[in-house]
Amino acid sequence: MKVSVVIPTYNRKLILQKCLFSLENQRLHSLITDYEIIVVDDGSTDGTYQWIKDNEAKLPHVVLLEQQHGGPAAGRNLGVINSQNEIIVFIDSDLIVVEDFLFHHVSKLCEYWKINNKKCFTYGSVINTSNFSNPKEEKYKITDISFAYFATGNVAISKDLLLKAGLFDTSFSLYGWEDLELGERLKNFNTKLIKCPEAIGYHWHPPFNYEQIPSLVKKESERAKMAMIFFNKHRNTRVRMIIQFTILHKIFWEIVCLGGLINTQTLLPILKILIKFGKNNFALELLRLSLNHIYVNELYKLSRN
Repeated sequence: MKVSVVIPTYNRKLILQKCLFSLENQRLHSLITDYEIIVVDDGSTDGTYQWIKDNEAKLPHVVLLEQQHGGPAAGRNLGVINSQNEIIVFIDSDLIVVEDFLFHHVSKLCEYWKINNKKCFTYGSVINTSNFSNPKEEKYKITDISFAYFATGNVAISKDLLLKAGLFDTSFSLYGWEDLELGERLKNFNTKLIKCPEAIGYHWHPPFNYEQIPSLVKKESERAKMAMIFFNKHRNTRVRMIIQFTILHKIFWEIVCLGGLINTQTLLPILKILIKFGKNNFALELLRLSLNHIYVNELYKLSRN
């Protein structure tokens, strides 16, 4: 079998380097005869494109594409359209994978292809870490559990099935939901999710700092805008629950955040103390209470407009 790994990237040069070298260091066994790594540079301004060009000899599997900044949906579509192989693997550009990553995806995918005529995809494990020097030291945590149906941080799927479903909707140009929206269309083909926990990827993000709060708040606003596009395309109860667009979610977050008394400003002193004592992850999880409140309020504001 031959594989095409599709990676959209935007201004993540340093972690992308680790991502690509981990993919170049794959043990293929006899199942995989060849693979390509399609990197779609989404208009980066940090030297990503030039670094890849300068290191072509170290990256023999990489196929480099470039587009004006248009978001990951457009980048993944460009990668799929230009791919040469039957199996498409999607990962994010800040994911560092284990040496048998591709083998585990392909072996499990081929096993189930015989059963359901390729109407399935494999979903690997994602372990979140802020350890840049050695991300693979991170252990799997309860916060790494995901209930998403189709999340492109770590999946493998048939190219034909993707084309049949219609690829990603490029109206999702901001943060969030473009992969789950494609998942709704895949559900219409009765596509089966196959867990593949052995295909492990370590998802790196910088340690949380309170200086990141404005950008995180902005991201919640973008997520709400994209959620409304998602809902307008699929007006069903499942999507309402996924995007938290129900009165129960509204009431829940109002109660949790005491009607807004718990917010990014009132949490700031506690966050600074937690960060001072090295509890960055706990500080971020605490902040998520306020961020979810912001997101749901923005969602309802957009629905009224």
